[in-house]
Amino acid sequence: MLRTRVIPVLLLRNAGLVKGKQFKDHKYVGDPINAVKIFNEKEVDELVFLDISTTSKGEDPNYELIADIASEAFMPFGYGGGINNVQQIEKLFNLGVEKTVINTAAFKNPDLIREASSLAGAQSIVVSMDVKKTFFGSYEVYVENGQTKTKKDPVEYALEMQDLGAGELIVTTIDREGTNKGYDVDLIKKVTDAVDIPVVANGGAGSIADFAKAINQGNASAVAAGDMFTFHGKHKAVLITYPEYEKLEEMLNIEDYYE
Repeated sequence: MLRTRVIPVLLLRNAGLVKGKQFKDHKYVGDPINAVKIFNEKEVDELVFLDISTTSKGEDPNYELIADIASEAFMPFGYGGGINNVQQIEKLFNLGVEKTVINTAAFKNPDLIREASSLAGAQSIVVSMDVKKTFFGSYEVYVENGQTKTKKDPVEYALEMQDLGAGELIVTTIDREGTNKGYDVDLIKKVTDAVDIPVVANGGAGSIADFAKAINQGNASAVAAGDMFTFHGKHKAVLITYPEYEKLEEMLNIEDYYE
């Protein structure tokens, strides 16, 4: 067993898989059900689906698509997008979702995190934080698909979400997302040093070495990526894939692997 989870994060838009760069220029890359089948074959431990169309359109989650994903997925999966109330969360769990990932609504209605945690248990409630570096070098949390500033410091926000009952955080660096330049390890470490709940590093992974840095230097509890599992080669041909388990085990279970 790996000591940490390595999680594909798949973006949904209008029931299709898309991928972008720095939260912009999203392009269609395939069918989500086909991707699930491939990840089943690769024996991936966990998946996360984030629907970026529901927030922008003010729509409910696509329950029909989520049910289809649940019927195909052999592994636990989390879902985020368009979640605004506990009734939606309850319905998602009934469909087979293991974790709900809440972003914009956590900022606009923090009590939702407390209510959801009471309903389902903290382990099932994940708060997603999208973070960008300011002109002056500090960090700020953004919501609404990374379009809206909150004036919230990510460390203070992470502590607030933990106190409200979040059981896990996904920290995505907007400036690194889709660049394959590696995680913002300094940001990850600031958050992990402050909170007691698991922190998932996301945004920028381009190699297993980046996973190792987030784990060993940033103290991330898990690592997530999109590009690495969606594209292949310098021309970014679409290829849904996942590293061999033996390679992950070799790299990630060695604490001094920083290359």
